[in-house]
Amino acid sequence: MEWIVWLIFMIPLSALFTGVGIFAIRRKKPMWFWSGSEVRAESLTDVRAYNRANGVMWIVYSLLFWGETVLGVFYPDIAGVLIAATTLGGIPILVVVYKRILKKYRKQ
Repeated sequence: MEWIVWLIFMIPLSALFTGVGIFAIRRKKPMWFWSGSEVRAESLTDVRAYNRANGVMWIVYSLLFWGETVLGVFYPDIAGVLIAATTLGGIPILVVVYKRILKKYRKQ
């Protein structure tokens, strides 16, 4: 029964990150990284490539959660530890990756 609760929580969480990635890839205007930040199209060399890189970043991050979702059905304790590591370690990594994406596509 606990695996049902696990799936009720993890599937929407994983889908959320996947959805953010798909949204970023399809977006015509530059995708933001966090609330309150704005990137102007005029400041980028290629908005489409910037959004694609941003979307891929989020989709790759979501794949970790999808893997942990499946793992949690069979090994909930291990998956719980991995989720904590993915969340605590993943957020700073996302910031670093996003800054590299922004640096790559920002006009000089």
